[in-house]
This record gives sequence, structure tokens and C-alpha cells, in this order.
Amino acid sequence: MNKKPEYLMPKQVAELLMVSSNTIRQWTQQGLIKAEITAGGHRRFYREEVERFIRERGHTQKPQDIGKIKILVVDDDKAFSQYLTDLLSNIPRVASIESAHSGFDAGGKINTFKPDVILLDLIMPDLDGFAVCRQLKETPDTSSIKVIAMTGEHTDENVQRIIAYGAESCLAKPFKRKEILTALGFDK
Repeated sequence: MNKKPEYLMPKQVAELLMVSSNTIRQWTQQGLIKAEITAGGHRRFYREEVERFIRERGHTQKPQDIGKIKILVVDDDKAFSQYLTDLLSNIPRVASIESAHSGFDAGGKINTFKPDVILLDLIMPDLDGFAVCRQLKETPDTSSIKVIAMTGEHTDENVQRIIAYGAESCLAKPFKRKEILTALGFDK
């Protein structure tokens, strides 16, 4: 007896790919990702189709990691990076986590690791978090990466500036475990 194929709803696909539901609708209309249309006119995506789409875009997610995210921690404080890595590596919704200790190091990791989310320190020597975020959001291949900024210099000016560059939020260091989990959407 054949197993019935598993399907995902548009919202699930949007969350998986970390884009809006509108983006999923546009990609479907453009034929980039195939969907089945129900009798009621709703889109449904077979898991195999979503996996194909991910592979063709150069992502390295394994089938068991579908629905999980890859996180890149970018912070020049190696002890703090290790703390975040240890904290988040035990979360079931995290496929893998890596760290970079400078803005320049982050550039290489972004291209090879292909993170879904970047936890980005704002104040680093050489290339700071503001420049990293601006470059990410200005580059089509990386503009959809979710950026959560972190800083020990949590001022209104720094928060407004990083949000203007495209970060989703900015956490004040040191932050509580619950704050980072909320920012990542793991509190739901």
C-alpha cells in the first residue's frame, strides 16, 4: 500500500523558508515552486517539492531538518558565542549552529553555511554589525536571512539604525534566555 504524500500549507512553507506568505504566492505564480490547488482553491505543497526547491537554491538542509533553522552567531566575544551555541544547540527546532568572530569571518560563513538566522553583534572591530546587516539586506541572495542584532551598547540610536538596515530586532546584552528564544520565535 502506497503512503499518502505529506503536504504543507503555504504558511508552513513560508516559515520554513523564512519568507512571507506573499513571497510564496509569487514564487508559485512564477512557477518556481509547484503547488497543488484544493477543491476550495487553496494551495498545498508536497514536502518533496519543498525539498527540491531548497536543494536547487543551494541550501544544505537534510530532510529531517525541514522545518528547523540554521543559526550563525556573529560576535567577537568568543565566550559569549560559545554560550549562545551551547544554549541553542539543544533546541529541537535548530538544525545546526555555527559562529563567526568578526564581520569579515561572517561573510565567508554566510556563503558556505547558508544560515536562516544570524545573531549579530553590533560593535565589532573592523567590519561592525551595522555594515554586515546592510550588506546582507542589499544582496539578493542573502536579503531573506533573518537578522537579530545584539549589543552591549543598547541605545535608541543604535536600535533605530540597525532596524533601518533590516534587522528584525535588537537585544540588549546581557539578555535572558527567554528573550533570545522569543526573538527566534521559539516561544510559540
